[in-house]
Amino acid sequence: MGSPAFAVPSLHALHTAGHEIVAVYTQPPRPAGRGHKVQNTPVHEAAEDMGLTVFHPEKLRGEDLEAVLGLAADVFCVVGYGLLLPKALVDSRLCLNVHPSALPRWRGAAPLQWTLLAGDARTDVCVMKLDEGMDTGPVVARDSMAVPLNMTLAELHDTTAAKGASMLVEAVNDLASIRPVPQVGEATHAPKLTPEMRPVDWHKPVMEVHNHVRGLSPVPGATARLGGEVFKILRTEVNQLWLHKRMGEPGEVIGMDSTGVAVACGVGVVKIVEMQRAGAKAGPAGEIARGWPALKNGVVLG
Repeated sequence: MGSPAFAVPSLHALHTAGHEIVAVYTQPPRPAGRGHKVQNTPVHEAAEDMGLTVFHPEKLRGEDLEAVLGLAADVFCVVGYGLLLPKALVDSRLCLNVHPSALPRWRGAAPLQWTLLAGDARTDVCVMKLDEGMDTGPVVARDSMAVPLNMTLAELHDTTAAKGASMLVEAVNDLASIRPVPQVGEATHAPKLTPEMRPVDWHKPVMEVHNHVRGLSPVPGATARLGGEVFKILRTEVNQLWLHKRMGEPGEVIGMDSTGVAVACGVGVVKIVEMQRAGAKAGPAGEIARGWPALKNGVVLG
């Protein structure tokens, strides 16, 4: 049971390991992209390529719930499905879920994003036994990893998706040995991001700006404004020597060269190294700046 690209490695891993996948459940096809063309989920596409049976009910209720409960499955593997499983299902079946955070830290819809937004230096990938709550079930496997200072959302996504797939297969390979361990510690929540969160606040300290950019890169992308144009900032770097210095007005461009565009924050300076103008391709900030006369030393980004 899964929907996004994050779940595809788990589906592939289970299939490659030789487990019989009796059914795949995913979110229904929906409009997506600039053209709003109706598209299947990544899991739907991957499952069809493998010749697997796919179901995509809007809700697990009534006949759809009865059909799920009637499946001859030893375990339900849930990875980013997008629906809370009904109590009738989690109470009567073994449901294992891959969750990419150090549970109970960052329960919710966007754990990867909030791990980076908070600047966490380490995180976990967990396989847990689902219960009726939101990511509250006991953990059956946990693996810790470092989160490098410049790791972006895309990079953390791919790393944890691969790690989670491997851990899930290990758990399914030996269901009899599963020993769930209750989550311990203070819970924090990772709600879904909103469009209002995208703009960079240049008045914040440099590390907060840097974490904001990498936590949203490449999708949906942190944004800034120059004149009437809103553009994406996709990758930044921090000069440790300037970490605690005030170098200009917040948002002021204070330096430009082939390696990027230096911008003053409330405290410290961040270097934009990858960006994307409206309607154009993403690329190195130094190259894009050379072709954008309005982007120059002294201008203040909104």
